[in-house]
Amino acid sequence: MERTLILVKPDGVHRGLSGEILRRIEAKGYRLVAVELRQATPEILGRHYEEHAGKPFYEALVEFMLSGPTLAIVAEGQRVVEGFRSLAGATDPTVAAPGTIRGDLGRDWGLKVMQNLVHGSDSLESAAREIEIWFPEL
Repeated sequence: MERTLILVKPDGVHRGLSGEILRRIEAKGYRLVAVELRQATPEILGRHYEEHAGKPFYEALVEFMLSGPTLAIVAEGQRVVEGFRSLAGATDPTVAAPGTIRGDLGRDWGLKVMQNLVHGSDSLESAAREIEIWFPEL
């Protein structure tokens, strides 16, 4: 069984989409291992986005992620990393396929592609690292 970290970003929480996103995760057949609404901290985000530190978009990304609560989720299932990323859709909501979270629920914010409702780990290694950051007790 694989595990992955999923974040409903502040734009998704603010728009009241957390329940719909959780529904889609469960409807896909994944098991929710941990779900917690929390306010991210600069420390957590610094660790989570460490590979982006120093890039032009880094400060805006951290500022956005600090702008409101985030729903942090650990989901489990067969090929859950790959499966959730498919369920989430392309990072740009304008080109994300219909039927995906971003395709159905995302908005075009111009250059603010970071405001795309959800984050999902991109590999098993990233998932393990990210789960340790957000849910060290697991």
